[in-house]
Amino acid sequence: MKILFIHQNFPGQFPHLALALAGRGHQVLALTDEKNQRPSPVTTLRYKTPDPVAVNGLGRSYAGHAERGYLAARGARALRDRHGFTPDVIIGHSGWGETLFLREIWPDAKLLAYAELLYRTRGHDVGFDPELQQDSDEARILAIARSAHLIQGIVQADAAIAPTRYQADSFPPELRAKITVIHDGIDTVRVCPDPQASLALPGGQALHAGDEVLSYVSRSLEPYRGFHIFLRALPDVLAARPQAQVVIVGAEGVSYGNAPKDGGTWKARMLAELGDRLDLSRIHFLGRVAYDDYLSLIQVARVHCYLTYPFVLSWSLTEAMAAGGYVVASDTEPVRELIRDGENGRLVPFFDVPALSAALIAGLAGDPDADRLRQAARQTITEGYDLHRHSLPRQIEWVESFAPMV
Repeated sequence: MKILFIHQNFPGQFPHLALALAGRGHQVLALTDEKNQRPSPVTTLRYKTPDPVAVNGLGRSYAGHAERGYLAARGARALRDRHGFTPDVIIGHSGWGETLFLREIWPDAKLLAYAELLYRTRGHDVGFDPELQQDSDEARILAIARSAHLIQGIVQADAAIAPTRYQADSFPPELRAKITVIHDGIDTVRVCPDPQASLALPGGQALHAGDEVLSYVSRSLEPYRGFHIFLRALPDVLAARPQAQVVIVGAEGVSYGNAPKDGGTWKARMLAELGDRLDLSRIHFLGRVAYDDYLSLIQVARVHCYLTYPFVLSWSLTEAMAAGGYVVASDTEPVRELIRDGENGRLVPFFDVPALSAALIAGLAGDPDADRLRQAARQTITEGYDLHRHSLPRQIEWVESFAPMV
């Protein structure tokens, strides 16, 4: 087949799939934003980066995504007219609008979408955190407006894929029927327990597997990933465990939510709130790190904390579990799909700071069930989320099922 991937940050969720399809003899190309500098496993062409839209109000989100979709379609048209390329299958992420108009360029191609999440007005992230969010008519109306391009993207698609049931089920039944659940996959050969793991901190201190290390990882340090709850749990944890070291990975901006209303960052706001209750000599903010350093951290950690609103599930949770992590996580719906309390990890209510502190302290002190929980966490990933045994073969089979009839 001729297969085209389209993703503004390619390879995004598709590095293994694109390479595997090319290795099976398919002609695989990718189309991406001209500013994307990520290395690509296949031949990649670029479309013009959209300028910010001059639209305010409820239409801003759709206008911006539609503009990107238009520029992606122009790039696709050039690929068709100048290079004579007509794909049998197009695979694109529906989140940025890039797939919206591709049917007009290649009406006979099968269009497959990555359905990451549909914003919902109730039961998900909107209004979940009353301290920081308004559960108002305006917030729900905004969520509907932000969903327009996502709904259109799945309506246009022949079929879609989502990494978890929770994410697939965020779409209404009439669209959910198009969506197959296949996780992106974890390379459990690379991401595995390592009793010899170590991590060098910027100040020169070295941490080793077996040390009393508490890890927290998020793309950005923000409430959507429970950063405020985690920081509030630390004073009691540090007081109870005087040898504990806390390592925090994540940028200081926001990826999903909003910055504090009074400006600044959530890190600055939480440090100001907690003041001298935090022993900052034992809390190490690393910012964003190289993947190998991140992997060393989750292998070193005695306890890994993962918190999230009802939202997209992070790769860091599945990778921490694959590394045999002792995970203390929020008892929220996307997490419950992977973790069962007392079986392969510990769950605590998202907003219960004392319960989180107690669970982290118990894990750092040496939970007698720790080895069993660690082994079960890894088994969960190897038996259902392994890249080479499960996810990638299923993804390939799914894509090749759309091959044109000969």
